[in-house]
Amino acid sequence: MNYTTKQLADVTKSQLIGDGGLQVTTISFDSRTLYSSADTAFIAINTQKNSGEKYIQAAVEKGIKIIISEHQVAGLKDITWIIVENSLRFIQQLAKHHLSLFNLKTVGITGSNGKTIVKEWLYQSLFTDFNTVKSPKSFNSQLGLPLSLLKIDGNHEVGIFEVGISKPGEMEILEDIFPPKIGVLTHIGSAHSSNFVDEEELTEEKIKLFKHSKTIIFNGDNDLVYNKINKIYSCKNLISYGLKHRNDTTITNDPNDKSEPLQIRYFKDEFQLPAQQRDEATLTNALCVVAVLKEFGFNFKQIVDKINTLKSVEMRLESVNGLRNNLIINDSFNLDLDSLKIAYQFIKEYNKPKKTLILTDIVEGKNAAQLYGEVVKITNQQDFSKIILIGDEIINYQNDFKAETYTFNNVNELIDSHILNQIESELILLKGARKFEIEKIKNHLELQKHDTVLEVNLNAILHNINVHKALLKPETKMMAMVKAYSYGLGGYEIAEFLQHHHIDYLGVAYADEGVDLRKNGITAPIMVMNPEQHSYNIIIDYNLEPEIYSFRVLELFTQQLAQKGIQEKYPIHIKLETGMHRLGFKEDELNELTEKLKHLNVKVASIFSHLSIADVPEGKDYTLEQIEIFKKNSDNLISGLHYQPIRHILNTSGIVHYSDYQFDMVRIGIGMVGISSSEKIKKQLQGAVSFKTVISQISTVNAGESIGYNRNYRTKNSTQIATIPVGYADGIPRLIGNEVGKVGIAKKLFPIVGNVCMDMMMINIGDAAAKEGDEVIIFNSNPSLEEFSNYCKTIPYEVLTSISRRVKRIYIKN
Repeated sequence: MNYTTKQLADVTKSQLIGDGGLQVTTISFDSRTLYSSADTAFIAINTQKNSGEKYIQAAVEKGIKIIISEHQVAGLKDITWIIVENSLRFIQQLAKHHLSLFNLKTVGITGSNGKTIVKEWLYQSLFTDFNTVKSPKSFNSQLGLPLSLLKIDGNHEVGIFEVGISKPGEMEILEDIFPPKIGVLTHIGSAHSSNFVDEEELTEEKIKLFKHSKTIIFNGDNDLVYNKINKIYSCKNLISYGLKHRNDTTITNDPNDKSEPLQIRYFKDEFQLPAQQRDEATLTNALCVVAVLKEFGFNFKQIVDKINTLKSVEMRLESVNGLRNNLIINDSFNLDLDSLKIAYQFIKEYNKPKKTLILTDIVEGKNAAQLYGEVVKITNQQDFSKIILIGDEIINYQNDFKAETYTFNNVNELIDSHILNQIESELILLKGARKFEIEKIKNHLELQKHDTVLEVNLNAILHNINVHKALLKPETKMMAMVKAYSYGLGGYEIAEFLQHHHIDYLGVAYADEGVDLRKNGITAPIMVMNPEQHSYNIIIDYNLEPEIYSFRVLELFTQQLAQKGIQEKYPIHIKLETGMHRLGFKEDELNELTEKLKHLNVKVASIFSHLSIADVPEGKDYTLEQIEIFKKNSDNLISGLHYQPIRHILNTSGIVHYSDYQFDMVRIGIGMVGISSSEKIKKQLQGAVSFKTVISQISTVNAGESIGYNRNYRTKNSTQIATIPVGYADGIPRLIGNEVGKVGIAKKLFPIVGNVCMDMMMINIGDAAAKEGDEVIIFNSNPSLEEFSNYCKTIPYEVLTSISRRVKRIYIKN
């Protein structure tokens, strides 16, 4: 996009205050991830839960000179304002106008699953033949779709855009903005279904996108979808695809027989398609691509050639610890201009003062000089200390980069140069096209290499937090519990991400956990729930806030404040005993406590208590009794203090079942991971943790032979035994051996046999077609964390906190 501020105001009938001649090529809605201020406007998006106007000051401090908002903020100088009636509607109106300026062949993709994969595969198939624009990542929402449409320019011939909804009424708004010429419906499933009465309502809402489409390409394996589309849109060009033979695009032979190529039928014509990966999702998505490519006029030979060159789509950035105290951000899964911008936004979340960029040629269908001119422009605004370029094209622009720049023809040259060994205590961003094998650089830089890893999806954590926030009032604060190494997920890595997303408080169990967070740049308020007597010094030194649960603790802590000469009132948190019978002040102690607090050098930051049975429906009466005791006793304490501390009693289960009693703040713990005691809420959550390893060896074992130590298990038949490199030293309890527990391989569950060893365990895989090096899921979705916890006869908390520190944590952001 390229508009003046006056044009933006005129198109949307908004009020312009300031310079009407300023150029706007980018609109940003997140002050935290601004990667450039040049020709950029910041739009303050207001929602029911939050106001973007709170972050206008932060955007201005990063150099933004153009603000789009519903209100003008006083006291900001040299700012051009575009005052709008509704900030979200503004961006939608602008996108609708922008799309109308171009004669683009548009593909709109909706559905529950597979949207992003199909979009990326279509883009890979089309961009060499047409100048093609697409949604970046999964930008498909009421805000994301308009921002995607604004990327269209006069050179583009084809536009491929995802369209996503989460509740009724949203699709009509998006269809008004973007009526695609070719509509694509992928699989309809449970994703985002919690706000719909049933699958029929969800389907009816999704297919409203196709109201003005000439062609509809849809997954016809679902009977409801098949019948609904054929009934409502019978007058349109309908093309169904799927594994059922009734579809217009389908597979006519056995897809599981890998000795034969797939036999594809498109209406009455047939052709062969070689394919190694034959899971249901991959095959269905490939059939969708076939149908769309036929609409673009490609013949079967061209389609086979294009599908054979498709690359798997990895929608993630991973962060891993590197040698010499470096942090490696690996985004080597795909590379185009949009994904480069997103990577630059992502690294804003980290506190490393120095940054190095490793960047390869970009394989994209546009003029090289224009493309690399844009790359240079946005890269020069990121303050990299070093830039390392790899390839034939990008090195021609080395003199245009401001940072110290090195060039190499390939990855091996770079590794052999030893330049990487000179980088210390920096963030290193790896951004490369797949053909350059940039994974070799990650392996060279990585601190430790293990087949067994715990993957933590940061976006899923944020999603789960927002699901719980949706149950709260906008003004209610939230404390994230990051004690016990963030429930085993990692300490400061989780805290840093949460701090970046404006969490109000962090909670740790012991002072040394809080100290570690402070040393790693965490500045958010941190409550210490178990302040040991010897830790008072470091609590004060590192500005941590202790839980005070007894007169003894209060006296010892205030004595330490006096010894250190602390003059200002120090924040503390008062714990009340309401029925947990663990720690806290009781009702008969409150008068004495109030009097003491008046004369001590402390200020009560919060008053809180713990619910003991909020996750059990049968415990409702007891929980309400606890809440009533808390309200009564905290009211008593506040009346004596003559000021209003924050009050909080709800944990994750409390948020879900007792949101009427949210007071001023709530605490979330296991809910961040995707665990809930409410079936309704559980459907909305995303699994945030995946514990996985690989098969080390597969052996054939005869019937009656024993497996592992003590010979506690003997095979019933001749079978295959897979050994995997994970054991009780990694956090796997011995009790799940001998067919108690199971692991997942290729989406099927197989029993653990023999005794679990310290570093290994054995899996009976029968006659499964597995091979050494194949991935093994300890838990994520199959088995789930809850299922694995049941094997262990415990709860997810214990499973997660038992995972050894020697298991490498990898942090993923989709």
